[in-house]
Amino acid sequence: MGFIEVKDLKVHYPIRGGVLNTIQSYVKAVDGINLTLETGKTYGLVGESGSGKTTIGKTIIGLEKATSGQIFYEGEEVTNKARSRKQKYANYNKDVQMIFQDATSSMNPKKRILDVIAEPMRNYFDYTPDEIKRKVVEYLEIVGMNAEAMYKYPHEFSGGQRQRIGVARAVASDPKLIIADEPTSALDLSVQAQVLNFMRRIQKEYDLSYLFISHDLGVVQHMSDDIAIMHRGRFVEQGSKENIYNNPQHIYTKRLLSAIPDMDPTTRDAHKVERQRVEAEYLAQETNYYDPDGRVYDLQKFSDDHLVALKPEGPNASMQNEKLRTGGRN
Repeated sequence: MGFIEVKDLKVHYPIRGGVLNTIQSYVKAVDGINLTLETGKTYGLVGESGSGKTTIGKTIIGLEKATSGQIFYEGEEVTNKARSRKQKYANYNKDVQMIFQDATSSMNPKKRILDVIAEPMRNYFDYTPDEIKRKVVEYLEIVGMNAEAMYKYPHEFSGGQRQRIGVARAVASDPKLIIADEPTSALDLSVQAQVLNFMRRIQKEYDLSYLFISHDLGVVQHMSDDIAIMHRGRFVEQGSKENIYNNPQHIYTKRLLSAIPDMDPTTRDAHKVERQRVEAEYLAQETNYYDPDGRVYDLQKFSDDHLVALKPEGPNASMQNEKLRTGGRN
């Protein structure tokens, strides 16, 4: 059992219309999600833009309201905590922090970096001004920046430097979980690698857990222990990194993996042919993967630590049932 449990989480947004502006239908951004976050580990959440992955992160931290479902922190329910002023959420607010995709927009441009990083310390700890300044210097050094940076303003730094500052600010509350929403998507490859390495080092030093949200399977593979692939508001595949990358079963997972460029010239042509085959199968939306309305099926156990959203019956029912029975070995 993890220290954060998400059970059957749904976030639906009403669509209104008509003369009376009544609810006509719903956008099901998140439609029945279960996940477990464990101490000191990274859970990767992968999907294309609009899949619902960022909504999960925002709902866990309290920036979005759950329509239904439950979120537990160390056994205590904290669902829709942002709508409550109860004291019991004080530790949760401190222990769960977020690194936003756009570091620039998440910082007050009128505040010096000293105040940007110090904000969570002032909110959650009784530090003196001198103690705060020493800790800001410490966190800046952890992310590879010098002490003089704290007297500057966000616009004086590059995108990669601002992202490091965002990491420092998230760590400043001494959290247990950091939700990282596309933390390196706007960075070039060299800076991206630096930020990711900083995050891994900080994780080891502080025993942090990450919910790492990204559309980039290569980055997620580098960072994660367990992974969920998200599409149309639901998980299509969920399990260990090894199972997801070495034995993908859902057509959407295969499609994402096939989109990763093959740098080996001896296998590049075969990779291109396989990618075209996977894309054709995905566009056909075979009933093994989606119901007639295009909805993702419920997850089933495929093997140990590997869940896949496949149709439990149909034209290939006997083959699929045999796979489920044998754990994918045939």
